[in-house]
Amino acid sequence: MFDKLIKISLENRLIVLAASLFLLVGGMFVAFLLPVDVFPDLTAPTVTVLTEAHGMAPEEVETLVTFPIETAVNGATGVRRVRSSSSAGISIVWVEFDWGTNIFLARQIVNEKLQTAESSLPEGIDRPVLAPISSIMGEIMLISVSIDPAAASKGQSVNEMDLRSIADWTIRRRVLSVPGVSQVVPIGGEVKQYQILVSPEKLAAFDISLNEVLHAAEESNTNSSGGVYMDSGQEYLIRGIGRVQGLEDIANSVITIRGGLPVLIRDVAEVKIGAAIKFGDGSANAEPAVIIMVQKQPNANTLDLTERIEQTLDEIQKNLPPGIRIDTEIFRQADFIRVAIENVIESLRDGAILVVIVLVIFLGNFRTTFISALAIPLSLMVTIFVFRIFDITINTMTLGGMAIAIGVLVDDAIIYVENVFRRLKENNFAAQEQKRPTMEVIFSAAKEIRSPMVNATLIVIVVFVPLFFLGGVEGRLLRPLGYAYITSVFASLLVALTVTPVLSAYLLPKANFMTKEGDSWVVTRLKTVFRKTLDWVLRFPKLVLAASAVTLALTLAVLPFLGRAFLPEFNEGSLTISVLTVPGTSLD
Repeated sequence: MFDKLIKISLENRLIVLAASLFLLVGGMFVAFLLPVDVFPDLTAPTVTVLTEAHGMAPEEVETLVTFPIETAVNGATGVRRVRSSSSAGISIVWVEFDWGTNIFLARQIVNEKLQTAESSLPEGIDRPVLAPISSIMGEIMLISVSIDPAAASKGQSVNEMDLRSIADWTIRRRVLSVPGVSQVVPIGGEVKQYQILVSPEKLAAFDISLNEVLHAAEESNTNSSGGVYMDSGQEYLIRGIGRVQGLEDIANSVITIRGGLPVLIRDVAEVKIGAAIKFGDGSANAEPAVIIMVQKQPNANTLDLTERIEQTLDEIQKNLPPGIRIDTEIFRQADFIRVAIENVIESLRDGAILVVIVLVIFLGNFRTTFISALAIPLSLMVTIFVFRIFDITINTMTLGGMAIAIGVLVDDAIIYVENVFRRLKENNFAAQEQKRPTMEVIFSAAKEIRSPMVNATLIVIVVFVPLFFLGGVEGRLLRPLGYAYITSVFASLLVALTVTPVLSAYLLPKANFMTKEGDSWVVTRLKTVFRKTLDWVLRFPKLVLAASAVTLALTLAVLPFLGRAFLPEFNEGSLTISVLTVPGTSLD
């Protein structure tokens, strides 16, 4: 099969070269279309259940809310682990499913289980809701909304309540509409409230309960339908406009009738706009601010999504009131991704340059170097196309696999070119009656090393096969490295069997160096050193074996003392400080 492939390539040289050119150009174009991230998607299929229990202590939330929900979802199909967190007024339950479970199917299963759990929850508890689908590496941006010091110095009136209102009702909604955004959570500032501060003395004086005031406030803020009025063939829709437009409307709402006169909310309470009690706060550059956390959906391209979000924020900034500033430089995962990817690409580039330098030194001419080195970009472009077909992202693991393979990519091409080079030289210096056609020499040279070349490549590939049997997070992390490495190495074999023979046929037969006998100066010196070293090793085999055994023993002895970690430390250019305080400590 491989002999036929070589023969077909030599018979269709122009087609092979055209296909190679298309592969190089098309691969570079496709590379810019691939999604880019730090790591492969490590997100297990997880459904997050949120339940609000206003006014409950953590112990009550755990007993009355969290436990019934955990019990309901524990028996769901495919669930491998259930975790929970109960705090004041909120219950969070994480339901993790087996790897490979469709996330939408998982959400449907959890939703069905929650319907059975709702009846066991206490009255007044909000209905459990499912949090948006997000990624384990989903927090891609922190955005600050703050008061511009320049505007503050000019006396422009902007306060923390304005910041939070704009963050909640303008920025959050616009950013959520950007495709790929999963969740937007504002923190800090002052949450605007329409507050009704009831006077107990006035309630007692009018003999009115607190529930009556609450009922009046709720009922006064609704529109109602009055049906349809027909007149002279015209149909008119009747509406009762009851929604409040401001504090005055709330204050003038009727609670009840006493002595034939209406009792209004303003008679028993003060109505005003105030800030909700703070359970968290935010600041930027030591100034009060609203911090907005943006999470992406799984498989969303972080770099493209960050760019789209920033474009949206620029549009929002133009329409904001004077004195409010949006800052997107607080934290951007895209910056870390760019640095990480650039570092790996630099390693990839430096490795390729070193390989080319070594080839020039050892092969002694640029033609053989060019033929051998061309296997690197061609093999990598094949890998890029495979990534595109199977929706694999460009990340540190896939690029790492390609970087590891750099040295191996030229092996097959070097073996082939060196053999063709040698056979063509022998043919040039052979007697006239013993000379063979150039194509026949190239084909026979390929056949000579075809079997060892294929076998060596397959052995290298087999070494990485165990990566595909890893499960869990480690499998999700390391398998892309294996995909990249194996694809690149296998592609280099195909290049060596197709493109390399064609280029050898075009570039080597009539080259000037083909008329010179012997090897390059570097190779000649290395052969001399190698011959002397081999003679010495063969004279003292026991000493060499003993030294090897001692080295192996020392290595094994040091191994237990080496550190162990799942991942190396990463420097994202930010510092996280956590403060533990006595429970109940005020933010002030």
